Amino acid sequence: MLLEVNSAAIAYGKVNAVRGISLRVPENGVVTVIGGNGAGKTTTLRAISGLTPLAAGEIRFNGERIDRLPPDRIVARGIAHVPEGRRIFPDMTVEENLRTGAFLRRDRQAAAADLESVFGRFPRLRERRRQLAKTMSGGEQQMLAIGRALMARPKLLLMDEPTMGLAPVMVEEIAAIIRDIKRQGVPVVLVEQNAELALELADYAYVLETGRLALEGPARELRNNDHVRAAYLGL
Repeated sequence: MLLEVNSAAIAYGKVNAVRGISLRVPENGVVTVIGGNGAGKTTTLRAISGLTPLAAGEIRFNGERIDRLPPDRIVARGIAHVPEGRRIFPDMTVEENLRTGAFLRRDRQAAAADLESVFGRFPRLRERRRQLAKTMSGGEQQMLAIGRALMARPKLLLMDEPTMGLAPVMVEEIAAIIRDIKRQGVPVVLVEQNAELALELADYAYVLETGRLALEGPARELRNNDHVRAAYLGL
């Protein structure tokens, strides 16, 4: 397994946000984590990225324990994070934002080639490369956040609510981007409030409820699970 989260517990003060969950992410495909607000989805991604410490358990990436490493060393090992709310640099240009994604890389020529690859994948970013990021639409900013993460040439991509607040046509565009990333062989951990879309995109799914792992299984099977259909798909 590429990523292993083993019996992870995370607390904010006296509040237990995540309670002993275990996740597995293989070296290809899309794994999704769904659940209601406050279920612990974002907290779990933040722990994988080193932004939130574990109270118990461990996280391993490529067999190496990483939960005690600082975020920059986790990025250097190949994990890139597209955070909830995009978190772009609003007063930097599109190109400057993208270049920050490669700040730990030493292979400058390859990074320059990857910048051209990102522009090829996101033509609108090329058109707006000199434009300040804060002047772009929400969907364009989400493309920028994804492109910035890809500039790190990740071995694993974490995506937190990539379609939140977007118009339906842009949701479909972001979904197409995730499919394309999957085809390129980059494994994805997808946290997504739109459970129907998440289960459509994913190969395997975990369902978190109040910080605990309630269900897991192939995404296709969970789409037909009565509890998932009633609680998350509105069926």
